[in-house]
Amino acid sequence: MPGFSDRDRGRDRGYGGAPRFGGSRGGPPQGKFGNPGERLRKKHWNMDELPKFEKNFYQEHPEVTRRPVQEVENYRRSKEVTVKGRDCPNPMLKFHEANFPTYVMDVITKQNFTEPTPIQAQGWPLALSGKDMVGIAQTGSGKTLAYLLPSIVHINHQPFLEHGDGPICLVLAPTRELAQQVQQVAAEYGRASRLKSTCIYGGAPKGPQIRDLERGVEICIATPGRLIDFLEVGKTNLRRCTYLVLDEADRMLDMGFEPQIRKIVDQIRPDRQTLMWSATWPKEVRQLAEDFLKDYVQINVGALQLSANHNILQIVDVCNDGEKDDKLLRLLEEIMSEKENKTIIFVETKRRCDDLTRRMRRDGWPAMGIHGDKSQQERDWVLNEFKYGKAPILIATDVASRGLDVEDVKFVINYDYPNSSEDYIHRIGRTARSQKTGTAYTFFTPGNMKQASDLISVLREANQAINPKLIQMVEDRGGKFNWSFKGGKRWL
Repeated sequence: MPGFSDRDRGRDRGYGGAPRFGGSRGGPPQGKFGNPGERLRKKHWNMDELPKFEKNFYQEHPEVTRRPVQEVENYRRSKEVTVKGRDCPNPMLKFHEANFPTYVMDVITKQNFTEPTPIQAQGWPLALSGKDMVGIAQTGSGKTLAYLLPSIVHINHQPFLEHGDGPICLVLAPTRELAQQVQQVAAEYGRASRLKSTCIYGGAPKGPQIRDLERGVEICIATPGRLIDFLEVGKTNLRRCTYLVLDEADRMLDMGFEPQIRKIVDQIRPDRQTLMWSATWPKEVRQLAEDFLKDYVQINVGALQLSANHNILQIVDVCNDGEKDDKLLRLLEEIMSEKENKTIIFVETKRRCDDLTRRMRRDGWPAMGIHGDKSQQERDWVLNEFKYGKAPILIATDVASRGLDVEDVKFVINYDYPNSSEDYIHRIGRTARSQKTGTAYTFFTPGNMKQASDLISVLREANQAINPKLIQMVEDRGGKFNWSFKGGKRWL
């Protein structure tokens, strides 16, 4: 493991030289306790005194202009793209239609991408035109490039940073894993245009992050808690920020970050461009969009009601808690005999994660665990071992249900069913990324009975076989269930 000695990562003789699993305690996200940001004062902006800046850089390509309305409608229908809002430009179906600078196109060419994903095709012209937008799409849909490439164009049309200036583009993300993933993409594409970026997150030393900010970075990717820390003590500022991205807004709200997000946005000039990204569209996220965005256009890719990726085979096993371990072992014996066998097992608690990891490693399974109380070094290392196949079984809490960018996860097992059907969607979405296929196994117990009708709705929408025991569970509770629990009820 580059940069880590054996001493750094620790050894435990009980695992025959395997990595030690006891991480330092990171504690809960700020915001649940205390009042982070209480020293930050809401800025009162005098728009007449603010320097003017450009944000509309979109010149429609002649091929986009000439494209018949019918062809545009057919594209949106075939890709399940719906648009809501005024003056939404037509999608660009080929990379060259985006008119990105040569240095951006060179990086795209090296990646061997064939065509933009639907969220990119419709999102790029919106972002480049300087409009506020909401993008709702499943994870793995290409949204990172949908907002980062237009940000590079935006930055390159602004005056150079001066000493003491904060970032021009700020990306807020819910977890350090997602923030680091976005930073890797920003570094790759920004390098060609000599743009500097940094990643600001808790659980890592502050010194190197502060040095990056003091040297000046055009792009800052941050988790809310650590950024608030730095804003409070004056290590950075958002005076120059004119391009704001809220990535996985629904997850940030789930994690209790709304107060921090509001305090951060109060530090940014109101005529900025704001882009909000979310996998779901609950009322809390809608309220955030209404508060932060102006005259925005909303893009949905896929069904607007809660829905799972149709490339995932979903298998639900209705059982008792005491049967889970035996069922898991039988399942893993089957999975590990497959050529492609990278598997994530989701559990509800950190203690369950550690216990299950310990038991499985004792029995010889190549498993590792990850949860919010692991140190950052350990989490990075475990994810690398999993990503490169050295440990093909990852046992995780919901810290890994989003922002975990591993393309070839073949199986997801819900050892514990999550608290919400949104979390179920995100967990199983770790497989079948980028048009691949995958399988999700779920252990569903009587204790999860309240979630049964929601789960049936998700399974029906994805045309999956439904375990009769699941239907029986719902009928035992009153004989009815929601066909679609988003946007009204339809009873069967």
